Amino acid sequence: MNKTIENQLNHRSIRKFKDIPIDQKTLDTLLEVGNRTASSTCMQSFSIIRITDSKLKYEISKVCKQDYVNDLPELIIFIVDVFRNAKVSEEMGEDLHAKSDMDRFFQGFTDGCLAAQNIYTAIESLEMGTVYFGSILNDTTRIIELLELPKLTFPIVGLGFGYPDQEPALKPRINLSLKVFENKYKVLDNYLESIKDYDEEMQTYYDLRKADKPLDSFSKQVVGILSNPNEKRSKMLNVIKKQGFNFQLD
Repeated sequence: MNKTIENQLNHRSIRKFKDIPIDQKTLDTLLEVGNRTASSTCMQSFSIIRITDSKLKYEISKVCKQDYVNDLPELIIFIVDVFRNAKVSEEMGEDLHAKSDMDRFFQGFTDGCLAAQNIYTAIESLEMGTVYFGSILNDTTRIIELLELPKLTFPIVGLGFGYPDQEPALKPRINLSLKVFENKYKVLDNYLESIKDYDEEMQTYYDLRKADKPLDSFSKQVVGILSNPNEKRSKMLNVIKKQGFNFQLD
């Protein structure tokens, strides 16, 4: 097994980092890894914003509701960016309606996700730690305001990284038999019975954020999360529309 796969199989999110800056050459290389990522029709419909302003980082931490955002050595945010290509077409004398459709949005969203994970893998290959912040979506209107995002853009995910100052346990995962199917989707007769062993295993895991007690079973976590929807997240489509995208759902 090569070192890259070994790192991937031992992945864990890091939330505490050493106060060691990442040199510019390494940072430039990581960003170029993102730039070289596979892209739908090579439209490269994403952008990356590096957060270096401490006040801005603080405001983002409030959206995420995670104080440790303030202490991240590096924080980059991935953005759906159809704005750039829309401007290119305008300057070519074209005003194309397709620039704002659902296909263009999801191309950008997928491009950004692929770039994020590519950079993530590269970071871990350098013995650094990483953590995603899907929590920037808690209030997309505020993130759009903070980052001064123009129309035809939208935040995707944040990525924090640096040299780790903690070693959390490897978090259990659902068995592949419940996730990987052949030729068609497989519906199980009893999901609770199928995850019984996983439920028990999850209760032996201690999250360093709440180190005094193990996690609830996975099934209880599912119920807890699905029964407490984030009101602003549930209205995210309205924000996407305000950003100029037209999904033509009517």
